Amino acid sequence: VAWDGDADRCFFLDETGKPIPGDFVTTLVARYFLKRSPGAGIVYDLRASWAVRDWVSKLGGRPISERVGHSYIKRTMRKDDAVFGGEVSGHYYFRDHFYADNGYIPLLAILEMLSEEGVKMSELVASLGEYHISGEINSTVANPPAALERIKAKYADAEIDERDGVTVEYPDWHFNVRPSANDPVVRLNLEAKSHELMVQKRDEVLAIILA
Repeated sequence: VAWDGDADRCFFLDETGKPIPGDFVTTLVARYFLKRSPGAGIVYDLRASWAVRDWVSKLGGRPISERVGHSYIKRTMRKDDAVFGGEVSGHYYFRDHFYADNGYIPLLAILEMLSEEGVKMSELVASLGEYHISGEINSTVANPPAALERIKAKYADAEIDERDGVTVEYPDWHFNVRPSANDPVVRLNLEAKSHELMVQKRDEVLAIILA
């Protein structure tokens, strides 16, 4: 387990040294809290894997997506009385911790799950099922707004959400493209129902971004 300098973010590796993506940690911690707060709301950022939405729904919770950023996540948690919120970036927020982000509560939750279930970290992650994500990919472009317009034009037949960059969703794949606030960079997070489709669509979207 690793924390950032002020310990408000937390990152996990499994026993083989493989990093665990933040949205999978969000899913695991959401499962932990929903067992203790049935029906509760769980807030997650819109870059996240479908794993979060699927598991929160499966366990009877309320999946609530929000744009990236602690102020947006915390505001929505308060508004919807959500017990937990998580971001792909490793920030995790807790209603009973004054809605603040904390890097130690996720560790304790994960340790308790590992102990109770008697499994390794890789097995705990595998229990989520098959989800194929690209991870965040940064591309330097001269005109980020133009790149977003190209994305919207190409995928105009999809379900499109413009709360934070452009989020595009089809039945078997989805992605978010967001501009950086400080650099001429756009960030892509993409997921598909199979590894092959993820690779194909990742390369397709990157080509449009860089066109």
